[in-house]
Amino acid sequence: MIGNPDFLTGRGQDQAPEFQELESPEGELHLRFFVTSGDEFALPATGIREVIASPPDRITPIPNVSPLLLGTLNVRGRVIWVADLGQFLGDPTALSTDRSEISVIAVEDQDTMLGLAVDRIVGMVWLDVEELQMPTNVPDGMAPFLRGEWLQSKESDPSKGDASHRHLRLLDQVAILRSARWAA
Repeated sequence: MIGNPDFLTGRGQDQAPEFQELESPEGELHLRFFVTSGDEFALPATGIREVIASPPDRITPIPNVSPLLLGTLNVRGRVIWVADLGQFLGDPTALSTDRSEISVIAVEDQDTMLGLAVDRIVGMVWLDVEELQMPTNVPDGMAPFLRGEWLQSKESDPSKGDASHRHLRLLDQVAILRSARWAA
């Protein structure tokens, strides 16, 4: 088998031509995720320090702090605050901590790091920032933390006669970190 010339070159009957064009991604890399309300958001990958899947018992509740804060988390010797991002953005429903792991997105600006607890992480995607639009129908409490939104079509529903739309909103992690809401 090793003596077979097709093995050494990686070419065979079912192999594609030797030189294939790889598609280069367009736009910028973003992390997509959902908060408890079902709203979908994105953060630029460049603003994310890391993504952590933490058991709820590793987040230590701290008394007499903002109700938006779930507590602190020790990440390799560094203690970071963990906040319920959905509630921070105005969602009345608190993130359920009755699960085996909580997804935490650690964002950092200068020497400040904050963990944003979210309901579900979709994954990394390339998004074209040229297609970013001004946000529409956004609650006042959320508006200062948005850079814009992408309008995306869902499956069209023949009974409605048109395609329904959903919004993928781009968050500004620096505005979130510097918010006065954390002192409340």
